[in-house]
Amino acid sequence: MELKVPPVLVFLSFAIVMYLVSLFLPVGFFDFFGRFILANILLFCAVLIGLVSLFQFFRNKTTVDPMHPEKVNQLVTSGLYKYSRNPMYLALLMVLLALGLYLGNAFNTLIAAGFVGYMNRFQIIPEERILLARFGKDFKSYQIATRRWF
Repeated sequence: MELKVPPVLVFLSFAIVMYLVSLFLPVGFFDFFGRFILANILLFCAVLIGLVSLFQFFRNKTTVDPMHPEKVNQLVTSGLYKYSRNPMYLALLMVLLALGLYLGNAFNTLIAAGFVGYMNRFQIIPEERILLARFGKDFKSYQIATRRWF
C-alpha cells in the first residue's frame, strides 16, 4: 500500500466516509455558535496553505508528484516548509476538519485522525525514507528541526 494510492484519492475516500457517517450514524451530532464560521476559516486557511506550498515546489522546480518522491531534485525547507514538512497534507487534513465541522458529527474527528494515521504510515514515512536516502544529512537535519505536520 505504500505510495500506491494518490493522496487526493485517500482524501476523497475519507471525505466520503465522513459524509456517510454523518448521514447514517444517528448519534454524535453537535452544534455551536460559529461552527460554520470556524469551518470557513479552516477551509480558507487550507486552500491558502495548499496553494502556497504548491507554489513553493513549482518555484524550486521540483516535483509535486506524491507517487514518485524519488523524482524530487531539491529539498524545500523554507517558507511554509520551515514550519511543516508536509503542508500539502496538512491542508488536506484541514479541509477534512472543516468538512467535519460543516457536517456536525463528532465521530468525523476520529475519521480525520484516521486520515493522519493512514498518511503517516502509507505516504509520509515511505516518502521520508526516500528523501533520507536522496538527501542524507540535509534531510535528517530538516527532520529534526521541523515537525511532520505542524
